[in-house]
Amino acid sequence: MPDSNNTVVKFANIQKTYDGNALVVKNLNLDIARGEFLTMLGPSGSGKTTTLMMLAGFEAPTQGSILLEGRSIDNMPPHKRDIGMVFQNYALFPHMTVEENLAFPLKVRKLGKAEIEARVKRALDMVRLGAHGKRRPAQLSGGQQQRVAVARALVFDPKLVLMDEPLGALDKQLREQMQLEIKHIHQELGVTVVYVTHDQSEALTMSDRIAVFNDGAIQQLAAPAELYERPQNAFVAQFIGENNRLQGTVLARNGTTCKVEVPNAGNVQALAVNVEVVGRPTVLSLRPERVKLNPPPGSLPNIFKAQVAEVIYLGDHVRIRVSVCGHDDFVIKLPNSEGVVQLDPGTAITIGWKTEDCRALDAS
Repeated sequence: MPDSNNTVVKFANIQKTYDGNALVVKNLNLDIARGEFLTMLGPSGSGKTTTLMMLAGFEAPTQGSILLEGRSIDNMPPHKRDIGMVFQNYALFPHMTVEENLAFPLKVRKLGKAEIEARVKRALDMVRLGAHGKRRPAQLSGGQQQRVAVARALVFDPKLVLMDEPLGALDKQLREQMQLEIKHIHQELGVTVVYVTHDQSEALTMSDRIAVFNDGAIQQLAAPAELYERPQNAFVAQFIGENNRLQGTVLARNGTTCKVEVPNAGNVQALAVNVEVVGRPTVLSLRPERVKLNPPPGSLPNIFKAQVAEVIYLGDHVRIRVSVCGHDDFVIKLPNSEGVVQLDPGTAITIGWKTEDCRALDAS
């Protein structure tokens, strides 16, 4: 949680409805720290973009208040909020040169000519487009246009930069390159960034913290490693990274661990994350890379017989789909160095995992 003295943005009890009935955003409370890169991540319709649009001033909250540096901006028009915006479609002026696009927000703020020229040059150099200032957007590649859009959002030194799916139109390789470029610009400038995406790998790569949205509410707010390694509910475990799910019933609870009965498998020892009551259903969450292939007997608390269904070679690692515990879609990921590509479909194997790698989560 950010220090209250260092909070740039505060959402206080925000609700949003369009029809008076269904809440698109439900009782949102969120503090964003100065200099933080916070990503709002979630599927379509989860409320993340609506939250960003309320912060930008393009939507108004139905209830609650949004504070920017301690001041309410609820009745402030977008152009007075001192916020930079980067959109997926770039939103550049096609009839202007790159330099003119960058100068536009500075002219609106009535800066002097020399100051404008200096800021435009600095912004272009920052995104490595110093030689492209006289070109128009149509003469640039998609990645170059997106760099111009980022530079334009930063050129007037805003308090805050909002980015709405900015890399969605780029191909995979260029998107990954731009992820790192934006991350490095953020680190260099220390500007506060609020970023919206539905791409979980993009969120993991770029963010200081991630707010995982679903059904209008934040399901978990944490650093990338915390979200991936310690998801707090079944939705987060499934949405962040690949995940094996086993349904079961809690048989016993012993401190931080529990014993879970899984149909067609027997008992599984797991970490009790948010299961309290014996006899209640639970969802077991297990990352594919945490599963061991053919462990020595007795070396792990959870060892089960399995059958190889499919082996997929992916260069640096191998993805093995197996039938186990009544499931045909259980996945194991192993480094290619282990020579597992020789496994044929139908091969009988054993698999196993540690208690602490298997998380028992609320099934509701």
